[in-house]
Amino acid sequence: MATSLQSSAPAASVPFSRQLCSGYRSSPSVSFPHSLSLKSLKTTTVAKSSKISAVVKTESSGLEQTEVDISLSPRVNSVKPSKTLVINDKATALAQAGVPVIRLVAGEPDFDTPAAIAEAGINAIREGYTKYTPNAGTLELRTAICHKLQEENGISYTPDQIVVSNGAKQSILQAVYAVCSPGDEVAKHPRLLVLSDEIYEHIIYAPATHTSFASLPGMWERTLTVNGFSKAFAMTGWRLGYIAGPKHFIAACNKIQSQFTSGASSIAQKAGVAALDLGFAGGKAVSTMVKAFRERRDFLVKSLGELEGVKMSEPQGAFYLFIDCSAYYGSEAEGFGKIENSESLCGYLLDKAQVALVPGDAFGDDSCIRISYSASLTTLKAAVQRIKKALLPLRPVVPV
Repeated sequence: MATSLQSSAPAASVPFSRQLCSGYRSSPSVSFPHSLSLKSLKTTTVAKSSKISAVVKTESSGLEQTEVDISLSPRVNSVKPSKTLVINDKATALAQAGVPVIRLVAGEPDFDTPAAIAEAGINAIREGYTKYTPNAGTLELRTAICHKLQEENGISYTPDQIVVSNGAKQSILQAVYAVCSPGDEVAKHPRLLVLSDEIYEHIIYAPATHTSFASLPGMWERTLTVNGFSKAFAMTGWRLGYIAGPKHFIAACNKIQSQFTSGASSIAQKAGVAALDLGFAGGKAVSTMVKAFRERRDFLVKSLGELEGVKMSEPQGAFYLFIDCSAYYGSEAEGFGKIENSESLCGYLLDKAQVALVPGDAFGDDSCIRISYSASLTTLKAAVQRIKKALLPLRPVVPV
């Protein structure tokens, strides 16, 4: 069974499930003449030991009919698309078609990358720093990461215990591939490994504080720490993340990356060094963004808390509000139909309010919907007005 790991809260720590991974053998390839032109297609489905195979019959003038196996790996069928990205793409398409959709879907800061970071990337291009880097990342960046982890997180690593990747998601995937085997199960202490996603460590609101899992007593040896530059430094498009941990595991991640993608962008790595040079916890550039996120959070908590039947907890970090709207489930919306779950409620709000949100079932709680407040306060105020107007004709059917 395969799964995807997503985080919408700071320092989410995920024990490795050793049932996540299973091995598959690829289908044998079928060759056919390179000059073959496809004039008609006929698809047949054949079941073989829980694997679905599809055969396409091709016909071409002057050639005998050739069958080509176009079946996909069961691994593909076991993975669900990211609901966040699917909805965001749909909302983007509507906006490009002229529909005034407010998109509160993706976890992407609306701020520009801080000027010093952007300038470092520009200089890297101008100075010809556009070649391959070492697979694990430049020594300069890995050394800077080690310094950051020691000073800010109280955990000590050497550069050979760091692998820089094309974003934190790749770091997570490679960690799972490195330690999971077919038939493995969740293990109790002392075989427990922890994957700690700390991408939101700097986006927290006092009095909340961040603690790295690997800094806890007895946990350094069994923790793989993932972090990156996308959220705190507004560098989502630069695609830069990293993993830190005991050398045995990190060497395995490095080997996998060497066959997957090779090293991260040389330009992004130069920008990453500049980001870590901004000061403790990102300095003023990051604190300014965090202040704005807190103001937006406070507005949403107050405004949406006025809605009948809505329940929520005040987030202590990141930039997402998880709202329990299950009181509206079962109500009938004129011109839309019955609101049955988080997905249909989000569909209704996209249709009637033209506000794009993410169903809570994408994160394991169908009673909730998720709002990203990484948009401007002006945009959030307009979104709240639309949401309130759309929900006004509905009445909670579940007692609160």
